[in-house]
Amino acid sequence: MYKTVFKRIFDFVTAFIGLMILSPVFIAIGIRLYFANNGKPFFFQSRPGLNGKLFNIIKFKTMNDKKDGNGNLLPDAERVTPIGGFVRKTSLDEIPQLINVLKGDMSLIGPRPLLPQYLSLYNEKQKRRHNVRPGITGWAQVNGRNAISWTKKFELDVWYVDNISLILDIKIYFLTIKKVILKEGISQEGQVTMEGFNGKN
Repeated sequence: MYKTVFKRIFDFVTAFIGLMILSPVFIAIGIRLYFANNGKPFFFQSRPGLNGKLFNIIKFKTMNDKKDGNGNLLPDAERVTPIGGFVRKTSLDEIPQLINVLKGDMSLIGPRPLLPQYLSLYNEKQKRRHNVRPGITGWAQVNGRNAISWTKKFELDVWYVDNISLILDIKIYFLTIKKVILKEGISQEGQVTMEGFNGKN
């Protein structure tokens, strides 16, 4: 009953209250990023959600669009703006995803929504991570986040799908707060973002 009914109700109510409480932070960061990114404070990208259905995820834009002489985007580490680096380290870039939760694209807690090109690379077990709505945070995020391998991350995602409960979601919620405060697992060692999934790692 929690998985099929109450989880969605809890998500909607909590996301609505969260947006109201965080609205001053939302506006302040939006204004700073507007000027840092030439009028583009938000980042929109297609991601697979429940049952693999695509939706546009909304995040604060932490990197600019600077390119090299050949027109290719510079490496991530060179494009992260000062305010963007702060927003990323404090996980404040995730706040706009509360809008995705209100729309029903996402849940507060669930497997993180990844890139569409990964869909064809999953094995049958890994595909089961799409049996639930993706989340802003999840079991993999509180057990290593971007500092663990893709294989381990998917194992944790599927374990969550098989064990969803109110108690587990509450546990993940408080562990997420701890991770954010301690700034643990934000990226892989020596990298700003995590290495892409290739079907093997």
